[in-house]
Amino acid sequence: MNNLTKEKQIAIIAALVEGNSIRGTARLTGVDKNTVMSLLVRVGTACKEYQDRTFKNLPCKDIQCDEIWSFCYAKEKNVPKLLRGRLGFGDVWTWTALDADTKLIAHWHIGSRNAADATIFIKGLAPRLANRVQLTTDGHKAYIRAVEKAFRGNIDFSQLVKIYGPTVGPEGKYSPGECIGVREDIIEGKPLKKNISTSFVERSNLTMRMGMRRFTRLTNAFSKKIQNLEHAVALHFMYYNFCRIHQSLRVTPAMKTGLTDHVWEIADIVELLK
Repeated sequence: MNNLTKEKQIAIIAALVEGNSIRGTARLTGVDKNTVMSLLVRVGTACKEYQDRTFKNLPCKDIQCDEIWSFCYAKEKNVPKLLRGRLGFGDVWTWTALDADTKLIAHWHIGSRNAADATIFIKGLAPRLANRVQLTTDGHKAYIRAVEKAFRGNIDFSQLVKIYGPTVGPEGKYSPGECIGVREDIIEGKPLKKNISTSFVERSNLTMRMGMRRFTRLTNAFSKKIQNLEHAVALHFMYYNFCRIHQSLRVTPAMKTGLTDHVWEIADIVELLK
């Protein structure tokens, strides 16, 4: 690991953030897969620490939240009885909070899709924000109590509840039925009706599935350990927030937010390891 040149580290990270698997990256770069994994652990840890340290007093005004499914170790139905109910074995959910104006992923949390993890997620988001915000989530009821605990009324909060029809055909096994309507529920404050949306954060789910091999459906590329998933997610959001120019903004989300004045290179991410 210590013998990797900076150029080789850049090549490995570049392959990972473009959606390659650990083994695929090893083949592309000519580096042992254990070395690739070791670098992912180090850089993922550094990326999370940097974003936790930097994301303070964010000038966000319109936040959208969502959860994206993946699994670790095995599919939920295949998890051995002794391991069932333990985080990291079976279903795992990544909760994300996106600023609709700057497209910044302001906060994320990896856990289960329950009230406890909803509270952890929202309580982690609230201290990062400088202003009162409008918040829109899907219809997951766990958000209601979590938002109440974290913001104490200092928020304009609504839920966009989608109404689905019955699934038709074999594809229904992997996707919900057709969306036949939506309902806008005002939970707290006075959210602007025009901003009640989860479109941007739902689109970011596609970016996650394309940018992290671990989120690809119907493959054997899933995470075997939840810790490795956490490192991959931290690296992905570091690259997304600081390095990748957003097509509609023509700058990176971090630049739009004021967190940096330039587009980061992967070499800048490598510098975080020092």
